[in-house]
Amino acid sequence: MNGLWLADRQLQLRTDLPTPQPASGEALVRVLQAGICNTDLELLRGYYPYAGVLGHEFVGVVETGPAHLAGRRVVGEINAVCGHCRYCTSGNSTHCENRTVLGIVNRAGAFAEYLCLPEENLHLVPDSVSTDAATFTEPLAAALEIQQQISIQTGDRVLVIGDGKLGQLVAQTLALTGCDLLAVGRHPEKLANLEARGIPTGYADTVQSRTFDIAVECTGNPEGFAIALGALRPRGTLVLKSTYAGQLSLDASAIVVDEITLIGSRCGPFPEALQLLAGGKVDVSALIQARYPLTDGLTAFNLARQRGVLKVLLEMDTET
Repeated sequence: MNGLWLADRQLQLRTDLPTPQPASGEALVRVLQAGICNTDLELLRGYYPYAGVLGHEFVGVVETGPAHLAGRRVVGEINAVCGHCRYCTSGNSTHCENRTVLGIVNRAGAFAEYLCLPEENLHLVPDSVSTDAATFTEPLAAALEIQQQISIQTGDRVLVIGDGKLGQLVAQTLALTGCDLLAVGRHPEKLANLEARGIPTGYADTVQSRTFDIAVECTGNPEGFAIALGALRPRGTLVLKSTYAGQLSLDASAIVVDEITLIGSRCGPFPEALQLLAGGKVDVSALIQARYPLTDGLTAFNLARQRGVLKVLLEMDTET
């Protein structure tokens, strides 16, 4: 089968990959479409020493699996867990000590014609949700994870830094809480997407220091982190949604003196994400920048790596 293969920070299109064989309890999924994510780009830069097929945001059709899933469109949670380690048994399975992670850690990913995941990881896509929209389920779930980790109340002053793919989803989901939200970025056309949904926006120079209760950093660069930290009031909360390929320097004294709570945040709830998509509560259509067939995957990645580009989609089955 065809697939995009990463090794030694080099990406290549391979046409000789074997179709994966599902283990016991797993399903074989024919991938319809997948999205290029910032984490994929960070893996290219050496964020984690992964070798194999990239990709973890996908929609596919179950080819081999349980009857209730067979032939149906699905999306999939990316962490395949053991079920018996201390994290799994304590309800924190996304931190499973023995997990594999789709397209990231020891499990071939979604930038190929087929993938395998545990049946329990798969979620049916409602008929009312398009394949384009469903491709955003994983990052939308990641945005919703913030609300699983911290309580956000009406009136809380919340700052989202970054107007890229994830920042847009984070801002839209946080707006549903009724908080006093401000999203800042660098690109007028991206901020306009949020303004069209009634979300206040601005640029970094409009952020008042030490006035926000919560800041969410979605840029993946040190400048974004510095803006987030400077914006927080004493005992504020800084949520990190970005991965960093390099080292991040920070002012530890400011964190200690102001008693800042620092929270890392990644994978989130798929059912809630699908529910928002089915209800039209978030708009992902404006986030699609371009689409390419899998065979033009290297071109797609070259575009996705350019500054300011939003979601680039890969279509594995252009007849679907």
